[in-house]
Amino acid sequence: MATRAATPWGPADLVEELSVPQQAGKKRFASKVQLLETAKGERLVRFSYAGPGGGTRRPVTLRERDIGRLKTALAQHPALAQALGLDAQ
Repeated sequence: MATRAATPWGPADLVEELSVPQQAGKKRFASKVQLLETAKGERLVRFSYAGPGGGTRRPVTLRERDIGRLKTALAQHPALAQALGLDAQ
């Protein structure tokens, strides 16, 4: 597992990572969620996937404040919030 990651805000250290193994037909891959931290202490959350050979593909990185915006936006999308387990029941 790499301990550094390139982001739009510069390099960041990997703090924590979870991986969810998945399969579609014969294709095997894993979805990943990573907690990163920049040299300035800003925390980032990165979503991506990895194929059988490893390596991160198609990363999407959100800053902590972007996560707050995502939570706010989910108030207008209750079905999506529920699917993510973030609904306010």
